[in-house]
Amino acid sequence: MKTRTSSRTRWVAICISASILAGCGLPRSGPTKNEIFQGSVQEQGNAFIVTVDDAVNKATSFTPPLGFSSALIHAGVLGSDTVRPGDTLGLQIYENVDDGLLTQGGGAPAVLDEIQVDGSGFIFVPYAGRIKASGNTPEAIRRIITEKLEAQTPDPQVIVQRLAGDGATVSLIGGVGAQGVYPIERPTRTLTAMLAQAGGITLPPEITQITLIRGGHSGTVWLQDLYENPRLDVALRAGDRVLVEQDERFFTALGSTGAQVKVPFDTQKVSAVEALATVGGLSPALADPTGIFVFRDEPANIANKVLGRNDIQGEQRFVYVLDLTSPNGVFLAREFDIRDQDTVYVTEAPYNQFTKVLGAITGPATTAAALDDLANGN
Repeated sequence: MKTRTSSRTRWVAICISASILAGCGLPRSGPTKNEIFQGSVQEQGNAFIVTVDDAVNKATSFTPPLGFSSALIHAGVLGSDTVRPGDTLGLQIYENVDDGLLTQGGGAPAVLDEIQVDGSGFIFVPYAGRIKASGNTPEAIRRIITEKLEAQTPDPQVIVQRLAGDGATVSLIGGVGAQGVYPIERPTRTLTAMLAQAGGITLPPEITQITLIRGGHSGTVWLQDLYENPRLDVALRAGDRVLVEQDERFFTALGSTGAQVKVPFDTQKVSAVEALATVGGLSPALADPTGIFVFRDEPANIANKVLGRNDIQGEQRFVYVLDLTSPNGVFLAREFDIRDQDTVYVTEAPYNQFTKVLGAITGPATTAAALDDLANGN
């Protein structure tokens, strides 16, 4: 009997020792709360660990500025009727005779499509000759051609239209109904009018950004701001490029959350509470509500504000700590803004780690006891 008990004791001791030695290798979703704190600057680490409060929320409240430069905003509206080199014109000429200079009778007009204004600003019209088009409106060109033809055919009627060409046009690409090159005409001289001409926006309006590129300069605005602020509805210029794209910001959720994923922003601003809700909230079986961390690289100006210093230079690693169990914790999390490329990490509850260790111990011990009983014929 003593031998059997001694054997069982040895089996159990061996298994318990092995489990304890392997305890640090138990499966888990990431570092513990204590391990994160050990990486702080105060512990000779390389990250500033800061508990979120009202002052921190105020210091970190920062939205990357979007907007147009004053040069874009104050550009005057382009005279859409003025023809420029590179524009393309379409002409229709009616003659009040059966056998006209250009018409073939029957009342049908002579149609001259896609007459391009050359680099010097001229076009050529048969029997009217070389005509200065650049700097004139289609109406002025109509009168010039009419006067030239009147000496050769009675009562000519001329229609002049400006078509899309290489002159006063704008390129629209991205999330619009119809991408393409559009002429700047009287109804489409501003940004919103041109977007409407291209079929409107096909992306979610809350996260759509509009970028206007003019030469070597560009500016980006939110679609919602564009419609709420008339000053941003800038006048277009020949050669402008308009890019409509979805916000590309994202954050990553890790640890004891409903999902561990890369999450794109679905609104202009996302709070810590909203970020957690987006991934299914805290895992009720695993999460420690006192150990919610946001990992971020802060620029020097914000780092100095958060720490109340003025000597920090360059980007710094920060870890912000949120405790949802504190009296003001949920309110603070509602006001803490998540930023582009943040990592939101939720630690496991200490109880969960204890349960894992206990399971690692009791499991092998139970197995050892069963094997001992089997070996002794029980």
